[in-house]
Amino acid sequence: MVDAVSAPTDVLTLERPEQLKALGHPLRLRVLEMLGADGEDPMTNRELAQRLGVDPGHLHFHVKMLLRAGLIERAEGGSGREKPYRALAKTVRVAPQLLHSSLATDLQAAMLDEVQRAFVAHQQGGFRSAQVTVRCSPEKALELLTEFVENARDCEEPDAEPLVFTGVMHPPSTP
Repeated sequence: MVDAVSAPTDVLTLERPEQLKALGHPLRLRVLEMLGADGEDPMTNRELAQRLGVDPGHLHFHVKMLLRAGLIERAEGGSGREKPYRALAKTVRVAPQLLHSSLATDLQAAMLDEVQRAFVAHQQGGFRSAQVTVRCSPEKALELLTEFVENARDCEEPDAEPLVFTGVMHPPSTP
């Protein structure tokens, strides 16, 4: 359904498994990011495909999946088969109960792909990373990560450019 007066909200919290599953592909993350970017007008499948450098037929499947999951919606306008879409929110957050489910695996892979793309695109500036090895329980590590996320949300500045923080915890790859 098209709602001509609604604009994307600031934050959409994903609470349904199918929403999380829809984010489990790097291309769908990129579409959602593009449609939710500040200053971006709604875009058709063809416009998205051109901006992302992919085949429109291939992208159509991914756009439909985002639409069915309720992460994007049809926007007003368009003609024939070229219907514009927009994100429901500028920022998407995942409810904690979904992050702890088995569905998070695809999202984690898509997030790692996003980190790799950002590293390649911004390694001359703008990309910063840090790594530390600590001895603590997984529960305590999750507590620290959760605390960081909450603090990051509290310091948001509406006029600032967005930054992506990606937190990853894992055992060392070598003993």
